[in-house]
Amino acid sequence: MRPTKIGKILGSATVWSGLTLAAFGADVRVIANPNVRASTLSTDELKSIFLETKTSLSDGSHVEPVVLRSGDVHHAFVSQFLGKTDAALETYYRTLVFTGRGLMPKALASDDEMVRYVAKTKGAVGYVSATAPVTGVKIVAIK
Repeated sequence: MRPTKIGKILGSATVWSGLTLAAFGADVRVIANPNVRASTLSTDELKSIFLETKTSLSDGSHVEPVVLRSGDVHHAFVSQFLGKTDAALETYYRTLVFTGRGLMPKALASDDEMVRYVAKTKGAVGYVSATAPVTGVKIVAIK
C-alpha cells in the first residue's frame, strides 16, 4: 500500500518536530545555586526535583525547582526532561497545591532573572538557554 500525500506530510511533520525538539533540548542548561553540592544529576533526579517528589539530594543538599514562565527554553526543558507539555505541567503543579502536597515553583520571565534568582537562593535549581551568561551559579551536568 502506498502512503497517501497526507500521510507523507504528517510523517514529515513528525520527523521535523522531533528534530526541532532535539535542537531545542541541546540549547538548555541546568543551573543550580553554588550550595547545591551535586555537579551531576541523572534525568530521574532532575525530574524528581521539578515534579517536587524530591526536596533533597542523596548528599543532603536541599533543592527547590525554579521554572521559566514560557518560551522555547521552557518548552524544550519541560518536554525533554519532564515528559510533559507546558499545560500538563501547570495542571500538575495546581494539583499539588490543591491537594496540599506541594507549592507552585517560582516562575521567572527570562534567563537573566533565572540566573539572578538561582545565584541568591539556597538550593535553587533552574534552567536557561545555552547562551545565557551564568555568573554566580553552577552548571549541572545531566547524565
